[in-house]
Amino acid sequence: MKILAITNIKGGVGKTTSAVNLAFLCAAADQRTVLWDLDPQGAATYVLGCEAGERATAKKLVSGKRELPELVVPTGHPNLDMLPSDFSYRKFDVHLAERRDPTERLLKMSRPLRESYDALFLDCPAGISLLSENVLRAADAVIVPLVPTPLSVRMLLQLRDFIEEQAWHDVLLLPFFSMVDRRRSMHEEIIANTRKQVRSLLSTEIPYSSVIERMTMRRAPLPSYSPRSEMGLIYRTLWKEISTRVGLRATEVPGQEPAPIQLRARRPAG
Repeated sequence: MKILAITNIKGGVGKTTSAVNLAFLCAAADQRTVLWDLDPQGAATYVLGCEAGERATAKKLVSGKRELPELVVPTGHPNLDMLPSDFSYRKFDVHLAERRDPTERLLKMSRPLRESYDALFLDCPAGISLLSENVLRAADAVIVPLVPTPLSVRMLLQLRDFIEEQAWHDVLLLPFFSMVDRRRSMHEEIIANTRKQVRSLLSTEIPYSSVIERMTMRRAPLPSYSPRSEMGLIYRTLWKEISTRVGLRATEVPGQEPAPIQLRARRPAG
């Protein structure tokens, strides 16, 4: 089972929409997929229309009194299940700190899922914490949506340096630019400079789009209801790039060859 964490120290970067869309596309390639919403705000849980069946607090999970397979619920999308968020997750750090080898706990908690799933996606809360250290330690790949701003890039470099300091050489760091507006000269400049600094930066960019914002109204992954739209195709391209790096399968829209994709926002005429 591959563990893919979607995270960023900063909030408001398109983390949850990316987690939902990428998990859906992984499942659409006939891979058994589960998305764990680790954010106590539960945005991914809301978007996928999932309510917790059997509830378990962070304390019970960390202590081993409850196991993750007991808490899985279906999303209504083939091959895609979910571990819904719980408001008690805001105290994950407190309970992790009480355990021996606290940074290893999340990896141990995920092991019972390995028999049932090919991929586990982690939608993580913003910030640096003991929980985020657990996520980095458990993940095969850390997918980082990145808004083209100086502070966002600074956070990425801090995250890269932290992983290197811990000598976690087996973790793939896969950042990509999100909410891009190529009409803004600052975005153009920051993207160009960052590509020189960060070799692992993915080539696919997610432009700013109100279509993505409307996902919360549709309460469904964008590729599930608009697979051939421009944004649906861009997310497919992003997943193909990620899946190639981590050793999972991508998928195509049935009955249609991939259309040319415009990855950059168009400049206004004149």
